[in-house]
Amino acid sequence: MRTIRIAAQLHPLHASYEAIREAALRFEEAGVDAVFNWDHFFPLYGDPDGMHFECWTMLGSMAEMTSRVEIGALVTANSYRNPQLLADMARTVDHISAGRLILGIGAGWFERDYAEYGFQFGTRGSRLRDLDRAIPLIRSRLGKLNPPPTRPIPLLIGGGGEKVTLRITAQHADIWHGFGDPGVIAHKNRVLDGWCAKVGRDPAAIERSCGVPRGSDPSAGRPFLEAGSTFLTFGLSGPDYHFAHLSEWVAWRDEQNATRH
Repeated sequence: MRTIRIAAQLHPLHASYEAIREAALRFEEAGVDAVFNWDHFFPLYGDPDGMHFECWTMLGSMAEMTSRVEIGALVTANSYRNPQLLADMARTVDHISAGRLILGIGAGWFERDYAEYGFQFGTRGSRLRDLDRAIPLIRSRLGKLNPPPTRPIPLLIGGGGEKVTLRITAQHADIWHGFGDPGVIAHKNRVLDGWCAKVGRDPAAIERSCGVPRGSDPSAGRPFLEAGSTFLTFGLSGPDYHFAHLSEWVAWRDEQNATRH
C-alpha cells in the first residue's frame, strides 16, 4: 500500500521571487513531501500581464535552497524545450537537489505562451504526438549523460485524455497527475488501469496524484484516497501563499500512514 504524500504547488505569479522562496522554505519546514511550480510564461488568472517567473530557472534555485522535499514542475510543457535539452536540464537539477527532482511533463495547452514566445501551437493531437515522441528521447538522453542522474528520475505525466494521454502514462510514467473531483479521478484511474493491462504494465507501478481544492480541510482527503489517489497537491497563489490548513493536512497524512502500514 502506497504512502500518502502531500505537496504544495506554488504558482509563480503575482508575487516577488522573495515571496516564492520564503513559501517554499516555509512549506518544507511544515513537513510537505514535495514543492512544485508550473511551466507557463504568463499568469493563468488575475492580471494577465502580472508578475510571473520562468519554471526551470526557479527549479534550479529551489533545488539549492531546500534540503528535503522533492521538487518539480506540475507540469513542464513538452513543446517549450528540445527533449534532449530537457533531459540534460533535469539531470542537472537532479544533481543540484541531491536526487530530489520529479520530472513532470505534459503536452502543453496555454496558447498565449506559444504565440508570444514563438512556439508552434498546432493542435491538441499534434502536441500529444510530440509528447509521445519526446519521452523516449528524454529517457535515452538521460542514459547517455555524464555524470548520469543520481537516481532514476521519477517521470510524472499530467493530463486526463483517455485515448492518448493515459495510454502514454501507462507506457512511461512513474506518477500520474489528474484533475477533477473524486468521481472524475476514480474514473480516470480505472481508465489508466485498463491501459496498463493493454500495454503490459503493473498499474501499481504508477503513483496516482491529483489536485485538492484550496481551503479544504482533511475531511476532503478520504474521498480522494478512495478514488485511488495518494499524492495530494494544493495549488497556492501569491503574493502571500497562505494555506491555513497545511498543518492539519500534514498531521492527517501522518495519522493515515501510521494506520496503513
